[in-house]
Amino acid sequence: MATWTPTTYNPDDFANRRHIGPSPAEMEAMLKVVGADTLDTLIEQTVPASIRQEKPLDWPALSEAALLGRMREVASRNRVMTSLIGQGYYGTVTPPAIQRNILENPAWYTAYTPYQPEIAQGRLEALLNYQTMVADLTGLPVANASLLDEATAAAEAMAMAQRVAKSKSKAFFVSDNLHPQTISVIETRAEPLGIEIIRGTECDPKAVFGAIFQYPGTFGEVRDYTAECAALHAAGAVAIFATDLLALCVLKEPGAMGADIAVGSAQRFGVPMGYGGPHAGFMACRDEMKRAMPGRIVGVSIDAKGNKAYRLSLQTREQHIRREKATSNVCTAQALLAVMASFYAVFHGPVGLRAIAQRVHLNAVTLANALREAGAEVQPDAFFDTITVRVGVGQQGIMAAARHRGINLRKVGRDRVGISVDETTDAGVIARVLDAFGITHEASAATAPAIPETLIRDSDYLTHPVFHMNRAESEMMRYMRRLSDRDLALDRAMIPLGSCTMKLNAAAEMMPITWPEFGALHPFAPEDQAAGYHEVFADLSAKLCEITGYDAFSLQPNSGAQGEYAGLLTIAAYHKSRGEDRDICLIPVSAHGTNPASAQMCGMKVVVVKSAPNGDIDLEDFAAHAAKAGDRLAAVMITYPSTHGVFEDTVREVCDIAHKYGGQVYIDGANMNALVGLVKPGEIGGDVSHLNLHKTFAIPHGGGGPGMGPIGVRSHLAPFLPADPRTGDIGAVSAAPWGSASILLISWAYCLMMGGEGLTQATRVAILNANYIASRLAGAYPVLFMGNRGRVAHECILDMRPFQAHGVTVDDIAKRLIDNGFHAPTMSWPVAGTLMVEPTESETKAEIDRLITAFEAIRAEITEVAEGRISAEASPLRHAPHTVEDLVADWDREYSREQGCFPPGAFRVDKYWPPVGRVDNAYGDRNLICTCPPLESYAEAAE
Repeated sequence: MATWTPTTYNPDDFANRRHIGPSPAEMEAMLKVVGADTLDTLIEQTVPASIRQEKPLDWPALSEAALLGRMREVASRNRVMTSLIGQGYYGTVTPPAIQRNILENPAWYTAYTPYQPEIAQGRLEALLNYQTMVADLTGLPVANASLLDEATAAAEAMAMAQRVAKSKSKAFFVSDNLHPQTISVIETRAEPLGIEIIRGTECDPKAVFGAIFQYPGTFGEVRDYTAECAALHAAGAVAIFATDLLALCVLKEPGAMGADIAVGSAQRFGVPMGYGGPHAGFMACRDEMKRAMPGRIVGVSIDAKGNKAYRLSLQTREQHIRREKATSNVCTAQALLAVMASFYAVFHGPVGLRAIAQRVHLNAVTLANALREAGAEVQPDAFFDTITVRVGVGQQGIMAAARHRGINLRKVGRDRVGISVDETTDAGVIARVLDAFGITHEASAATAPAIPETLIRDSDYLTHPVFHMNRAESEMMRYMRRLSDRDLALDRAMIPLGSCTMKLNAAAEMMPITWPEFGALHPFAPEDQAAGYHEVFADLSAKLCEITGYDAFSLQPNSGAQGEYAGLLTIAAYHKSRGEDRDICLIPVSAHGTNPASAQMCGMKVVVVKSAPNGDIDLEDFAAHAAKAGDRLAAVMITYPSTHGVFEDTVREVCDIAHKYGGQVYIDGANMNALVGLVKPGEIGGDVSHLNLHKTFAIPHGGGGPGMGPIGVRSHLAPFLPADPRTGDIGAVSAAPWGSASILLISWAYCLMMGGEGLTQATRVAILNANYIASRLAGAYPVLFMGNRGRVAHECILDMRPFQAHGVTVDDIAKRLIDNGFHAPTMSWPVAGTLMVEPTESETKAEIDRLITAFEAIRAEITEVAEGRISAEASPLRHAPHTVEDLVADWDREYSREQGCFPPGAFRVDKYWPPVGRVDNAYGDRNLICTCPPLESYAEAAE
C-alpha cells in the first residue's frame, strides 16, 4: 500500500527552482570535479575571509504570483493622467505587433551587443533601418545606432563639435529655447572639460566653437535657422539642432538649413514614456564628421563569400580600445528601443508617419484657434505641436482645473502654461483642455497649418524599400520573426560573456514594464501621481544600500558608463567643496575600458598602474604613484573582483593607500555578481560604486541597451550625488530624474523574488559554475590568473595565445564556437588573445557541459593543426562559421561536412545556422556604408 510521503520541493521557490540553473544533485557532481567538499568550502577557498560580510542578506522571497500581486498593488498607486507636458516626452501608440513581437520577445530583449556580427544580423539590420530613418528625417547622411537619451546626445554633440570645429574658442552657445533638462546635462558635461557655456536667444558666432538650437523650441517656436548656420560656418563653428523626428515628417529638415549635427529622442516613435525611459537618443551628422561621432555605427560589409553582411563599423574609436583618448565613454546604447522605433517607421512608412504628424499638428492648431477665439493670448504663431498660453495669476488654477479633468499641463514661468499635443490626443482630450480654461463650446477642427510655407518639408524621406513593405500585420510579424531568427540570444543558448553577466531575465520580472500604470507616466508629472514608482525607488535603494554597504544611492545614471561618470563627478564635487584641487586618477592597466574615458571626461588626468604577474594590482607601483600624486590624488578606480576574474587579497591595502593621500576609492560594480551577499564594497574601503543593473540585477541587455548604472556612495559623498535635471542645476547626468525608471522595476522584482538568501546563493553558484568550467578545461587551455588558492571568481580567462604559433587565432576559436551554437565569450579583453568566460548562476549543468564539449572539440581541431595533419587555413577553424550555403554547396574541403557543420556540442535538430559567413571587418571600414544601401548594391557586393 502506498504511503503519503511529504516532499520538500517548493515549486514557488523562484531562486532555486527558476533562476539558479544547476539542481542540488548537479551541484554535488560539479563540486567533486572542482575538488571541494561543499559549496561553503569552495566559497571559503575563493573569497578572502578578511573581506566577507558578517551579516547575511535576510529579507524574505516572494513567489512569482505574490510578486505580480505586489506589483499590481504598487501600480495602482500611480495615477495615469493625460500628460500634455511635452518637453521631449510625449504620448505615443505602440503598435501591438511591435509590443508583442519586439518589446516582449526574449529573442530581442535578451540579445547582447552585436560584437559578433555573424550571429547578430537581424538586430544589425533593424539598427541600420534606425540609422537610415534618423539620417533621412534629419537630412544628414550619417547617423549612429542610438545614444542614451536626448540630453546625453546633446552633451555628446557639444564635445564632438569641439573636436571638429575650426574655431579655437572655448565657448559654446546654448539657446534658451532648449529643453531645461538638456541644458542641465550640457552644463554638467561642460564644466570639467573647461567649456564656457553662453546662454541666450542670440548667438555671436565668432565667440563660440559651436551652438545648439531646439527645433521646434521647448515652448513650441518653429523658425528658420539657415542664417544662423551660415554665420556659424563662416566663423569656423559648428551648428547643432536638438530636434523631433515626428515634427521633421512635416517640417523642413535641419540638414536643409545647414545643420552639422542633429540630436534628439526617438521616444515618440512607439516607445512608452515609462516615467523617463529607456528611450533611444539619436545623433546624425555631416559625412566628413562621421569618424568623430560617438556611439556605435552599424555599417554594411561582406562575408567570406562576398555576400552582404552587417557589422559595427569603426570599432577602433570605441572606449575599450582608445581608453582615455576615446571620444566618449558610451558603452551602452539603447538598442532595443532603437529597434522598436525603427519598426515603428517600417510599420507606418513615410505616408503613415506624415499622416500622424499632420494629425498631431492640426490638433494643436485646433486647440490654439479655440483658445484665441475665447480671448486667450497664445504663443507662438508658428509651431508644430506645442503652444503656451498666458494666463497671468490664474496659472495655478488652470493647471489644477486641468488635473481635475485628468490632464497635466506644463508650468511655464509664473504666468503661462504649456500644452503639447501628441499622437494620443483626440477631440475628447481637446475638449477637456478647453473645459479647464472655461471654454465649453466644441472646437472647430482646423484644416490650415500654422507652419510658414518656407518651413514645410518638400523633400522625400524613407524611400528605401524596407519602409514600403506591405503593412499587413501578417507581413510585419514575419519580417520581425525573420530578423530575430538570424540572431543568437539567450532564448536559444548560453552567452558566456565574461564581465557581461548574461543571466536569466525572468518573464515575471519583465511583465510589469508594459503595464500602462508604469509605461504611460511622464517623467515630469507631479510626484503625487507616481507614488507607486517612488515606493519602488525607495525600497530598491534601501536594498541596494544593504547589498553594497553604502549609505545612499542615485538611480539617475542610465548606463554603466553614466554611472562611472556620475561617480567621478560626485568625487570631484566633494573635493571642490573642501577647497582641494585634486585631478589625478589612478587606474590599473586591467581596468574596464570605460574607466579611463570616464576619468578624462571628468577633467581628471589618468595615471595607469601596472599589474603584477598574477594579474593583481601591482601594490608597489600603486603605492609609488599614489605617493607621487600626493594631495593631487582625486580618485582610484578599481574593479573587484578584478577584471582578471580573481579576488585580490590586497584590496583593503589599495583602499587604505588611496585614503592615506586623501583620494576617494571608486569600485567598479561590473563584477557585483561575485559579491552580492558575500562582500560589501562599501565595507572594504569603497567610497562609491556603480552597479550594472543590466548585469547583476537582471535587466536584459536588449542587444546593447537598455542599461542602468545607479551609484552608491558613503554618507560624506551623498550631498554631491547627481542633481535633478528639472531644476536646471549643474550636476544632472541624464534627462530624467530617475533615469530609465521603468526598467528599475525589473531589478526590484528580481530582488523581491530572490530574497536575501536567494541573492547570496546566486553569487555562490555563479562562482561554482565558473570554477567548474576552469577545472574541466584546465587541461585543454591555460587558465590565467587563478587566485592565491587556485580558484577563480565568477569568470575565468582561457589563454588562446599559445595557438598563434600554429596560425590559429582567438578569432578562429570565437567563430568556431558559433558552429557549436554558442556566442563566443568576451574576446581579447582584458588580455589580448584570450577568452573570458562567465557562465552566471542561471545556466544549467547540461548547458555548461555542452559548452565544455564544444571547447574540447575545438581544442582537438587545434591539435590537428599543431601536429601538421591540416593547415590552419584549410581547417574548419578558419572557415568558421559554416552556413547552410556551405552545407549545400560543392564540398572540396579537407574535412567532412559533418565535422564542419555539426561539431560536438551543436544541436542537430535545433541547430542555429548563422545567416552569413565570417564578416570582412576591413572591407566594412574601407567602404563605410551606414544607411540602408540600394538593392542593386547588394548584387554588386556579391560580384
